[in-house]
Amino acid sequence: MVPSYDCAASVLLCAEDNTAILGLDDEVGDEECSWAAATPRRHAATAAAAADGFLMDYPVQSDECIAALVEREEEHMPKEGYPQELRRPLGELDLAAVRRDAVDWIWKVIEHYNFEPLTAVLSVNYLDRFLSVYELPEGKAWMTQLLAVACLSLAAKMEETYVPLPLDLQVGDAKFVFEARTIKRMELLVLRILKWRMRAVTACSFIDYFLHKFNDRDAPSMLAYSRSSDLILSTAKGADFLVFRPSELAASVALASFGECNSSVLERATTSCKYINKERVLRCYELIQDNITMGNIVLKSAGSSIFSVPQSPIGVLDAAACLSQQSDDTTAGSPATCYQNSSASKRRRIGR
Repeated sequence: MVPSYDCAASVLLCAEDNTAILGLDDEVGDEECSWAAATPRRHAATAAAAADGFLMDYPVQSDECIAALVEREEEHMPKEGYPQELRRPLGELDLAAVRRDAVDWIWKVIEHYNFEPLTAVLSVNYLDRFLSVYELPEGKAWMTQLLAVACLSLAAKMEETYVPLPLDLQVGDAKFVFEARTIKRMELLVLRILKWRMRAVTACSFIDYFLHKFNDRDAPSMLAYSRSSDLILSTAKGADFLVFRPSELAASVALASFGECNSSVLERATTSCKYINKERVLRCYELIQDNITMGNIVLKSAGSSIFSVPQSPIGVLDAAACLSQQSDDTTAGSPATCYQNSSASKRRRIGR
């Protein structure tokens, strides 16, 4: 009989009694995690050096590819009303605090292992989509930590060449440490809740297109790429930016990465792109500038970021692959967004 992963939150227990999590039996929990491989931290300078020669390897995404992404991006966003829920307590559960604690821990691990920027963005995307449709039980702080570990683990499997073992992944002053089987069960719950749509369309999916679009189709500078990486990561952490679609966020980030623009430049840039809402992009751009002014977003100089410079495009498939995926098949087993995820490209990204 096929085991059911449907389970009430009340039976989702911590590691000391992990056999009850998701109602899965020991046979599933004892399976060997063949995808996991322990690896030392990747040095940031090595990753950045590999990226330096990688940026020119891919053509700019076509308008058709971007149009296909725009059509699909809403499927990979938190449910409507989630940003408003973060602003008000739901009973005794402070959803904003839950999200903040989870994101802060994820960032510590991202920095520790020098993971790709897209890994961080995907982790937060999974977290927000899960929290928007699944009510965590109150009074169980360990659930937040377990959810954060599961989201980061899944994102790392999607994007990283090497993924630390579950126990090694739990760094960054983790308040709770979970067994591998416990994390695996939580991953299954996240996969089920997200309907196995893990190739999420995020701001990373659009950034290369808009950086070229707003630079008269010329290749952007390394500084622009570095700034866009910082901005995407900063906006992913901030709950205020959840009201914007990934394409709107990417367009705003691209504009901001070139520095502060005057009104005529903003008007010309946003009018030239038919896939975005000009008013919403301008509002997002102003919010980014406000956060920079207040010091909530710090732009590092090129090469100084703890993250590798974003790829061109970051984990994005070329237009042909994008257009071949017009169906609703958006499971983790088949690429559904414009991602470039081949083993060869992964090896090239770390200079092997």
